[in-house]
Amino acid sequence: MPELPEVEIARRNLERWFKGHRIVRAEADATRVFRGAELARFTRLTGRVETLERKGKYLLLTLEGGHGLMAHLGMTGKFVRREEGEPVSHSRARFHLEDGHVVHFSDPRLFGRLEPVAAKALWDLPAVKALGRDPLTEGLTGPQLQEAVGDSKQDLKVALMDQGRVAGLGNIHAAEALFRAGLHPARKPGTLTPDDWKHLARAIHAAFDFAFKEQEGEDITYLEEPGSVNRFRVYGRAKGPCSKCKTPVESFTQGGRTTHFCPKCQPLSTVPSRASRKGPAVGKGTVPAVASTKPRSRRR
Repeated sequence: MPELPEVEIARRNLERWFKGHRIVRAEADATRVFRGAELARFTRLTGRVETLERKGKYLLLTLEGGHGLMAHLGMTGKFVRREEGEPVSHSRARFHLEDGHVVHFSDPRLFGRLEPVAAKALWDLPAVKALGRDPLTEGLTGPQLQEAVGDSKQDLKVALMDQGRVAGLGNIHAAEALFRAGLHPARKPGTLTPDDWKHLARAIHAAFDFAFKEQEGEDITYLEEPGSVNRFRVYGRAKGPCSKCKTPVESFTQGGRTTHFCPKCQPLSTVPSRASRKGPAVGKGTVPAVASTKPRSRRR
């Protein structure tokens, strides 16, 4: 599933593909990627792409003539470039360029979204306005992360995935960041110290940097696709050995998603001296009954 790194890679690819080239024709199929009259509006997206920005998991394109496009990749969506006439499976929309290439929006499961709007309205779309801080474009330090997430009563990983708090952080990279920071996903944000927040912010950036290094290129293969290789440190490695200590990785359902963690490297313990709270510590590797919580309505 595409998260911030994959969407940023898509943005960079589109920026490179469109640079210096005009869109001579835009066409799309009648699928749920569009809504109502949006299909007809999509065909007006011709000419040069003037800006190509990203907020969280949303791509925002402006074209000459005042046209704009909001793109969300959903669960399986991706942009691919091919020669004219070369088939692309599950192609739902296409930009034909003057240099003979075609940029396809391929989406097997149809959870993606393409919304043509006036360019001046892009940043005012409700889905975009509701997003929280973007770690790449707006920065993310320990204090900023604590400000965004610290007041949540949800489990830490669920709160991190709330797009209204941190834009673009999803299930995979939230798990990877928590593993790098040595924090249990069921910890409560209120138990973290300033040092914890600092380490977690750095771990989020490190997880993103790793994803860029491993995945950047013209054709991204998502982890769920046939032939993909799991290079992540903890995500998707349940029952396998921890990459650090060789302890078997565990998993549980949290906020409607599967969470992966190492019970030794990420102990669930509330130590009074660290959290400045009183009360007994929770045993390592255990998951409290309140660990599974419902997703917040702001998550997208």
